[in-house]
Amino acid sequence: ARLAPPQCAHRPWPTADMADEEKKVAPEAEAEGEDDALAPEEEAQVEFEPVVKLEEVKTQTMEEDEEVLFKMRAKLFRWESDSWEKEVKLWKERGTGDVRFLQHKETKKVRLLMRREKTMKICANFFVGPTTDLKVNAGSDRSWGWQCHDFSEEKTDVTTLAIRFANSENAQKFKEEFEKAKKANEGKIDGGDVGVNAEDKPEGEQVPADQPKEETGATEKEKEEAA
Repeated sequence: ARLAPPQCAHRPWPTADMADEEKKVAPEAEAEGEDDALAPEEEAQVEFEPVVKLEEVKTQTMEEDEEVLFKMRAKLFRWESDSWEKEVKLWKERGTGDVRFLQHKETKKVRLLMRREKTMKICANFFVGPTTDLKVNAGSDRSWGWQCHDFSEEKTDVTTLAIRFANSENAQKFKEEFEKAKKANEGKIDGGDVGVNAEDKPEGEQVPADQPKEETGATEKEKEEAA
């Protein structure tokens, strides 16, 4: 005997109207999916005004009334006591930067001013006195030494300074401007401003031509033993 086919629920065949209904439902499902998706990042357009407004303050360098006559990069040294042994003196580097001759527009006085690079701290500041003479150091044609009343610090004692340039040409240009400054200051500066003649400089106070001594320089006794 033949077996009867299993009975199943009657399912209508798909028609064109049913396909249109599915198409209408699809956009709604897509819209729901978009709501669940992550929103793109947006930049916040917020502006905050400062609570306190500060006014711009101009710093006075005391150079506004002066004219730059000469400017050149160099390295400066000072002959002074050692930090640990006060009785021992040696050359200490004061800094590297632009050395300038500045002339006041009214008084016509000329001073030498030098600031350290980056920090702009003053390392030399004095009027070029008519009696201040430059002396060659250690036989080098690019280094000069002299004595003066330097006002770069609170001390106003007589200071022995030396300067070294990249080459002999720059050193010669510096000397020429130094001599011009001496003549320009004749009769214009008081006795307290006049530099000390470099001929009174103690012997042995010469900056090495190529390698100056730093903070930990050799003492005079060590130099004699090495010789």
